[in-house]
This record gives sequence, C-alpha cells and structure tokens, in this order.
Amino acid sequence: MALRVLALLLLLPSIVSGVTLEVVNLYQPLSLHGTDGVGESLGEDDPVQAAVMSRPYAVTGAMPEDLVKAVGSPHRITSNGDGYVVEDANLLNLCKIELSAEMKNTRLLVRLDVSKLELPEELDLTARQVVTLSIVAIEYTLKDYFRNSKDEDLRVSIGVKGTNEGNEALKNLARRLTLGGVRSDEEVAEDDM
Repeated sequence: MALRVLALLLLLPSIVSGVTLEVVNLYQPLSLHGTDGVGESLGEDDPVQAAVMSRPYAVTGAMPEDLVKAVGSPHRITSNGDGYVVEDANLLNLCKIELSAEMKNTRLLVRLDVSKLELPEELDLTARQVVTLSIVAIEYTLKDYFRNSKDEDLRVSIGVKGTNEGNEALKNLARRLTLGGVRSDEEVAEDDM
C-alpha cells in the first residue's frame, strides 16, 4: 500500500505539469529561390519565387502562442538531388524578422518586428511581399488549427512594429480576425474592416 501511495505521489507532478505535444499543419513563408518553382502572385501580375506552404510539425507549449511562434522556425527544404542545399528557406529568418505572440486577456497579439529587417539580394523580394507572406502563413496556421473549434472565439491581432521612415507603410498590413465559435454577421463585418 505504501508503495502505491509513493508511486502515485511521484506520478502526480508529471500529470499536473504535463506538456502538450501535438502534431499540426504549420504554414510558413518560404523562399523558392534556387529552384525553378513559381510561388505566390500576391494579387499582382508577376508571381514571386516565394510561397506559403504547410508541413506537419510537432508543437509543444502554450497554445496558441507557441503555435504562432513555430511559424518562424527554420525550414530546410529537402531534395532528392545534390544540387539544392538550403539550410533555411523561412523568409522570417532569412530577412531577420522577429515573431512574437502573447495572450492579452482574450486576444492573441502577434507582432512582426521589422527593426532588424534585411532583404538578401538573392531573394529579389520587397519587404512588403515578405511581411505579407508571413502574415498569410500565420493566418493559415491559426485557421487550420481552430477550424473545428465551435466552443469559443479566439480574437487575433497581427501587427507590424519596428518600422522606420523607409518602411513605415508596412504597418498598414496589420490585420484582425476572429477564429472558431459561432459569430454574428456584425462580428464578421467588423473583422473585415
């Protein structure tokens, strides 16, 4: 009996402080440079050599904060040939954009910090294209994860900080959205503003 009590006491902390490990569809903004692939057009006539693509990813930690932070994790595109070796194709990392996410009351605040933004010459992309693809990847990741959530809403604010005189127009890429739950037509219209 004493052994059972001791075993239960040893297991209890691990049950209480258990870490969630979940496999999700993670969308990331990826560079396709060095390939013959054509990516997103972003509503323009000329597509860029970059795309938002998904992959399975095992995420652990606080949801949805760590899920969003995972969008910025390195992504090595593997190949069956020897001619393509890229250690990290994630545009967030290549362009030195920092991604943060935190819950404030009932809203998820996501921030893209562009204060250290550098556009490598070989990418042939604008800062606006990189930030747009990054925001799309965050949205797709969250929408996929919360697609079956009917019980509660998650309000999300995605913003851009750290701009300077040359790129302050990036702030107008900020978005708000509501995921999950059942929403009224007024709430949907409010999110579209």
